[in-house]
Amino acid sequence: MANTERLSRLSLVEKAVELADAESLESVTVRRLAQELGVTPMALYWHVKNKDQLLVCVADHLLAEVTPEFEPAAPWNLRLRAMVEALVGVMRRHRYMPGLFGMVEKQELPSFSRATDTALDLLAQAGFTLSEGYAVSTYLLHGAMALVDNEPGCPGAFTAAEAAELRRQKRLALERLPADEFPRIVEYAKTMEEEPDLDAYYAFGLDLLMSGVEAMAAKRTPSSATQNSTR
Repeated sequence: MANTERLSRLSLVEKAVELADAESLESVTVRRLAQELGVTPMALYWHVKNKDQLLVCVADHLLAEVTPEFEPAAPWNLRLRAMVEALVGVMRRHRYMPGLFGMVEKQELPSFSRATDTALDLLAQAGFTLSEGYAVSTYLLHGAMALVDNEPGCPGAFTAAEAAELRRQKRLALERLPADEFPRIVEYAKTMEEEPDLDAYYAFGLDLLMSGVEAMAAKRTPSSATQNSTR
């Protein structure tokens, strides 16, 4: 068995993330992790009380990436976009993250509170009230989750050939619609022949999310909405 003295909460969480990425979030249990780490389950209980606390630790660990280092002179909107991009990046690498959000209390995650407070500060600089800023940050979180949940194609679930066949079937279903009633949909169906450009998909989605925030900010502080206004 592994040396339990070398076991830490960080090593435990990192192994949990590795296991969830390789299999699923459901496979992350104290007993399974103990087996993977070569220790007894009791050794893990020194670091986490149960699976619920383990999931909190996993979420907190992954969300630490959402508050990156900023260029001190960068405008508020670029810093906020960097946070949303980081959030999307985390969820793309760890596809179970949107589901994990519903399994933990966000108030128990220091990294989530840190990201929220940073976002509120940036939005206050843009002219939003704290209530408005909290609403905006919530919409951005849910928008980022929706982008990942609705990623075009078949992320991770099918082989390339299976994904191509599924796209073909969807395209044919749209092309069967009456062209005189739904001309734009039938025309759109032709674009489904090619594999989707995921980088373009995410860049476009982030632009949509951020342009709305920037447009609203411009109405509040027209002269400084896209300029730096750090404290």
